[in-house]
Amino acid sequence: MEITLYFYDAKCNVFNVAEKIMKKEIVDVLVIGAGPSGSVSAAYLQKNNINVKVVEKCKFPRYQVGESLIPRCMDNFEEAGLLDCLTKQGYQKKYGARFIKDGAHGTFDFSKKHGEGWDWTWQVPRDHFDKTLTDELTAQGVPIAFETEVKDIKFHDEYSVTRVQHTDGTETEITAKYIIDSSGFGRVIARQLGLEATPKIAEHGSIFTQVKDVNRPEGSEGTLITFEIIETEVWFWYIPFSNGNTSIGFVGPMEWMNKFKGSNSEVLSQMMETSIYYKEQFKDVPYLFEPYKVANIAKNVTKLYGKGFVLTGNSAEFLDPVFSSGVSFATESGLKAAKLVIKELNNEAVDWEEDFVTYMKKGVDVFSTYVKEWYSGNLQKIIFHKNSNEVIKEQICAVLAGYVWDETNPFVKKHSRLIRNVAKLIEMEEKMTD
Repeated sequence: MEITLYFYDAKCNVFNVAEKIMKKEIVDVLVIGAGPSGSVSAAYLQKNNINVKVVEKCKFPRYQVGESLIPRCMDNFEEAGLLDCLTKQGYQKKYGARFIKDGAHGTFDFSKKHGEGWDWTWQVPRDHFDKTLTDELTAQGVPIAFETEVKDIKFHDEYSVTRVQHTDGTETEITAKYIIDSSGFGRVIARQLGLEATPKIAEHGSIFTQVKDVNRPEGSEGTLITFEIIETEVWFWYIPFSNGNTSIGFVGPMEWMNKFKGSNSEVLSQMMETSIYYKEQFKDVPYLFEPYKVANIAKNVTKLYGKGFVLTGNSAEFLDPVFSSGVSFATESGLKAAKLVIKELNNEAVDWEEDFVTYMKKGVDVFSTYVKEWYSGNLQKIIFHKNSNEVIKEQICAVLAGYVWDETNPFVKKHSRLIRNVAKLIEMEEKMTD
């Protein structure tokens, strides 16, 4: 016989006691966020028989920027056991990238890079891509609570208690030995614990959308990701997908972004007039949705880990979209965090400072240099140099492919000065030939 208990509150309102008792769950690891970073973490933990649960604020599929991957991602998806499900989707393969400025072209081919590693990756509509990952997680037995928002986290000596709210208003308390925060720009733990820090990269903004690419050129011209430089610090992206849609967007200093007035659609249309190469291709082509506008893209935190938690992906740090490093760092940090959490759960010694922070910082520092030197104009001088040195180009290409931990590459090991030195040599050469 089933018995339902009813009680009266202080105002004599009746309620079902079952509706008022908060549901409680216990897991080894709670992953916040189901994007690429969280998915890679959860998949690797599940693969190693760790009791893991994922909570995600949004309902999938949902739109997300970060549609261009770099080859280093492929290593991480493969190790997490997620590569096969992605390969079946027929995403547009990305074999390199093209840069255009004042009619000059600079092209990088990932098969012609320094060192080992993948020589291709994908350009992906992130709504479909991310849902493919979470569908695979579900198939592997990972429980995912979508449309579930973290409301509060209390950390104790050996565990944490996270209170989450579902769309129907009910709440659940999840007790976990460890939390991997992969919440992206939601930055759940960073906001709760006050870990926000000044970004390492200058403040830039972005505006972007997708279109049905009805005027797409035939052949490789219509498949190659391209970055068109409008001004030294202003650039336009073109990312074509295999489904016929294309992602377009601008990145630039907030001062430049704010010169354009009107709705986001009107602003993006005005900006398109500054594109020499793509203006006609997208003239009068309607946007598939109202463009998103993001101010001050770069993010940073004061610490990447603490007792019982670690921050991965954009919840920790985001540099700039110019070289598509976001998903690569997200999956790299997500996989690394999962490995270290497993060691800690097995009572093995973990030096989070050395094994996680120092490791991730090395890669971030390399890419930070390339982003800064892109906006300084030094890297652009190298990319568009008419008499480019093929060895140097291969070494830079390896960095742009995401292999930023390979210290056999001089442009990784000596990144802080090599780009500036090469740019100065190019300047001297150009002065001598004038």
